[in-house]
Amino acid sequence: MLRFNDIADRMLEYSPGVDLELLQRAYVFSAKVHEGQERLSGEPYLIHPLEVAGLLVDMRMDTVTVATALLHDTLEDTLTTRDELERIFGEKVAFLVEGLTKIAKIEFTSARERQAENFRKMLVAMSTDIRILMIKLADRLHNMRTLSCMPEEARQRIAQETMDIYVPLAHRLGIHWMKQELEDLAFRELQPHVVEELERQLTGGGEERDKYIDEVIGIISCKLREARLDTDVKGRLKDLASIHAKMKNQGLALDQIYDVIAFRIVIDGPSEGCYAALGIIHAIWRPVPARFKDYVALPKPNGYRSLHTTVIGPYGERMEIQIRTLEMNTDAEYGIAAHWKYKEGRVEADGDQSRFAWLRQLLEWQREMADPHEFLDTVKMDLFPDDVFVFTPRGEVINLPVRSTPVDFAYAIHSEVGNQCAGAKVNGKMVPLRHILVGGDTVEIVTSQHQFPRKDWLDFVVSGKARSNIRHAIRGEETRRSRQLGRDILSRELRRAGLSARKLVDDGELGELAKNEIRGGTVDDLFAAVSYGKISAASIVKKLRGEQVEDKVRPVPVQQRLRSLFKRSAKEASAGTGIRVSGLHDVLVRFGGCCDPLPGDDIVGFVTRGRGVTVHSRACARVFELDPERRIDVDWDTENVIPRKISIRVSSRDKPGILAKITNLISAAEINIAGVKVTTDQGDRAVQNFELWVSNVGTLNAVMKEISRVKGVLSVDRVRG
Repeated sequence: MLRFNDIADRMLEYSPGVDLELLQRAYVFSAKVHEGQERLSGEPYLIHPLEVAGLLVDMRMDTVTVATALLHDTLEDTLTTRDELERIFGEKVAFLVEGLTKIAKIEFTSARERQAENFRKMLVAMSTDIRILMIKLADRLHNMRTLSCMPEEARQRIAQETMDIYVPLAHRLGIHWMKQELEDLAFRELQPHVVEELERQLTGGGEERDKYIDEVIGIISCKLREARLDTDVKGRLKDLASIHAKMKNQGLALDQIYDVIAFRIVIDGPSEGCYAALGIIHAIWRPVPARFKDYVALPKPNGYRSLHTTVIGPYGERMEIQIRTLEMNTDAEYGIAAHWKYKEGRVEADGDQSRFAWLRQLLEWQREMADPHEFLDTVKMDLFPDDVFVFTPRGEVINLPVRSTPVDFAYAIHSEVGNQCAGAKVNGKMVPLRHILVGGDTVEIVTSQHQFPRKDWLDFVVSGKARSNIRHAIRGEETRRSRQLGRDILSRELRRAGLSARKLVDDGELGELAKNEIRGGTVDDLFAAVSYGKISAASIVKKLRGEQVEDKVRPVPVQQRLRSLFKRSAKEASAGTGIRVSGLHDVLVRFGGCCDPLPGDDIVGFVTRGRGVTVHSRACARVFELDPERRIDVDWDTENVIPRKISIRVSSRDKPGILAKITNLISAAEINIAGVKVTTDQGDRAVQNFELWVSNVGTLNAVMKEISRVKGVLSVDRVRG
């Protein structure tokens, strides 16, 4: 167990002027208010804030940050007030503790939405002081280390959230050791049987591998000493999560991955020594073409600098070698913590603050996006660190996500350039807008004032900024068109009645009617409602004339409109869909082929002219492209559950009996198999694609979990669309 004296002693080593009195007060206060509280493990609760503080000390954080870590749960889990914290510890500590506290208990419709909303709050707080994020990461790491005491459902949820949000954030901030441990802990919780299988295969050649690592280190060290380079050489097995990701992405078996071992050369000297060492390595072993990356000349956005090369090793196998200086190695391990100083309550960056501009960009997005699902999808896409470096015609470097297109580049320059992107030149030649950019390309955008973002751009853009701006522009144009259509429909009806739409708007009569009919809406909202059939133009004319509108139209206008527009035939009604639209069973319904929702999935419906209501999973990417004005409430009919056909893909070792075990598990769950297709390759790998008739998502998730536990199974995925 970590003690307060351990924290104080370690802080004095790197910060002799530390305010020990502030830390002592924070420790005593935390111990007092948490007295009697226990964690699920049965340990005193105080252990948690002490361990979080210890992690921050490892990152050499300042006194205020460590004091805040000791107090970070006091507002949430005790009767402590913010005023009390400010009075005892000062405004800065109180502010940081408040930024870490879940202020309001908000009920969300799904776990995904709750996750997105929490992430959004975190970014808002982080925008004011980056230390809030540093403490959150340390808090999450200790929670992951002690996850075993929690119920299985909670462990799965927390591990998935860690993998989705905290791992990429730690990577983006350049804190490599923390990212590595968070990812390993989450992967072990989410894929325990895959971990067991990988460890079993890797343990088999453990002694031989250690001997091989020592041999390679000896060769490298000897050659670098001859060149009078002061270096430290280490070798290690790559993380299980990264090995599994490579197996899954490239369709490889473990024995087909040759660079499972990585070597690192740390040079005590200037960066020129890295290139000298690289030349020596390439003189010893032949480099693999296209596997060299220079992050010294072109650092990653999180500040990471290193040379990466892959060579053909002493026994004909591939080896990855990283070369960096001591300073670069410190940056790689501690990231932002190695460069941020805290003086007199202000945050000052020793390095270039522009490399953290993405934080400000994420803050802008969270302010613009009302839908937390869209926000999470956007930021997750930009948090992952794979980048391509391209150049503007003036030679400025622009970094973009892998598989970016000229449209992504245009939006990276400016949103208006993106909106008006009509063509592009790459290296002086005209290319399609779908063209995928590669590192080193020089890109020039051709703009036109008559150009407008198109929906099909969403099929190929990959950056969060591009997707966000395109969706915003398309929605704005659809809203403008619907309002114009509603204006035209209402104007024609008013002319027939001898009234003038313009005069009614100028006199404010139409505005008053809009407020009454659409709960404080505007005239534009009234036009949009007419366009979508929510209010009829004839009823508006009658109300303006003071005539009585029949009551039968008013109680449930949505239901009556749906029945009149999308009433199903007797044959269709008997077939059933298992969906209720605004409480109705006899409305024409179709399911989005892009997401194939199942009973139990969180769903949303959209009115589709002439084709009834289309039901999508709420997490479906298509939902963000559809007009919110067309959204309608739908839910699953629990009394009339209709099985739906879905697909799953199982990747496994090609071993006898695995297919039989999988089909037996599916049958035991009372799921009918509509079809199965099995493919194998020469690399001892098999892929089984199943078509299943499933009644609810809970049954599907349970059977997929059971399949993942079969020895030899590498992954189980639900295939949508």
